[in-house]
Amino acid sequence: MRDAITEYKSLLTDLIDRYKHRVDFLTIRLEEAEGTNIVLRGDKVETISEAIAIGGQVRACYKGGWGFASFNQLSSLKERLEEAITAARLVGDEETILAEVAPVQITCQLPLTGRDPRLVSLTQKKELCDRYNEILKSYNSQIATCSVRYGDSSQRILLATSDGTLIEQSWTDLEMRFSATARQGDSVQTGRETVGSRKGYEDVMNLDQQVQEAAGRAVSALTLPTVKGNTYPIVIDPILTGLFVHEAFGHLSEADMLYENPDLLEVMSMGKRFGPDNLQIFDGAYPTGHRGSYLYDDEGTPATTTRLIQDGVLVGRLHSRETAGKLGEEATGNARCLNYHYPPIVRMTNTWIERGDTPVADLFGGIKEGVYARNWIGGMTNGEMFTFTAGEAWMIRNGKIAEPVRDVTLSGNVFKTLANIEAIGDDFYWDESGGCGKGGQSGLAVGCGGPSLRIRDVIVGGEAV
Repeated sequence: MRDAITEYKSLLTDLIDRYKHRVDFLTIRLEEAEGTNIVLRGDKVETISEAIAIGGQVRACYKGGWGFASFNQLSSLKERLEEAITAARLVGDEETILAEVAPVQITCQLPLTGRDPRLVSLTQKKELCDRYNEILKSYNSQIATCSVRYGDSSQRILLATSDGTLIEQSWTDLEMRFSATARQGDSVQTGRETVGSRKGYEDVMNLDQQVQEAAGRAVSALTLPTVKGNTYPIVIDPILTGLFVHEAFGHLSEADMLYENPDLLEVMSMGKRFGPDNLQIFDGAYPTGHRGSYLYDDEGTPATTTRLIQDGVLVGRLHSRETAGKLGEEATGNARCLNYHYPPIVRMTNTWIERGDTPVADLFGGIKEGVYARNWIGGMTNGEMFTFTAGEAWMIRNGKIAEPVRDVTLSGNVFKTLANIEAIGDDFYWDESGGCGKGGQSGLAVGCGGPSLRIRDVIVGGEAV
């Protein structure tokens, strides 16, 4: 792919120089991508494909108004430039305010530490999916349906801006998803597992145990008692912690959700206390090796690590150049787009809660009756409110893990829940299974992580008491 995109560098620079005087800010982003997609559902092959795509986008800003045009015929680049500039000049009627970012000219690549999936044949990938599918199907006669999904994508991006930036950046991403649904009479239960990586094909090769565990959770849940709905103290594992910090808190830290919403901006005001003194929350693409990692965002801003909460107090938020400029803060390198069809918007990268100092075994001490929840199979957020469904759960009785239960949903207000964190475990786990959705751009690779947490007064949905 390299030669095809590299030859456009001088053309992009020339076009930027020719058109930049007509607007306040101008970017051209070209993208080449190649990848594999395989979906098996039961005994059927639903999808098996290899694809190569090339396209681009133009963004123009004039007096605060944005114009955008995407294309997949590079010969139409000049026409798309004209369209984006015309649109920006039609809607712009205020002031363009963008945070300053030093221009850079660089070629960079996120290194693979393992085998490049492009060097693995489609036949081998299909055989891997077949193996996992057979594990799911043959696990137990109560498995009614199952699915296996494999995907890999290698992208090369060329970004030129009217500030003088010219960046060529590339990476490779892999993901596998497994699902098994078990049935016994009217009872239906599902077990799921997702694995993602930006390191190499080896990370998806030896997942037999995880695939078996997904099927096992579905079957075992058929005969488990339903949790009694109530308000409980809970302990959650690092995977649920990562989901919580991403979904419930991370989206509220994205500044494009704030700067046009004065009420929410007031709620998320700097210096406000949200949690205990030992609570630390971060987001950043700068840490290497994770699915949300990169070197420059889609506006040419260098990757950073942003501290969002320090010692329980809100100290930062996530920005594009526009949101940073309008709020008088620094750009954080969080402007991302799923692909060339969409404009960059403020998105999380890798979001995590820092590990604490409480031994995990001690998190259960003193809980007379509570719930221990691990993993997840679904969830949703609506502003400050969240609801997550745990993949596995057990009752806690007199400080000990007791009988397993099913149909455990955790819900509440994110700010109250953060304030109710009683202890932070000394463990930590990175979950690379994330595919984030926002603004119609679903499946953007992210990472999230954290330690186990003990939280008081969480609403646990289940069977009526």
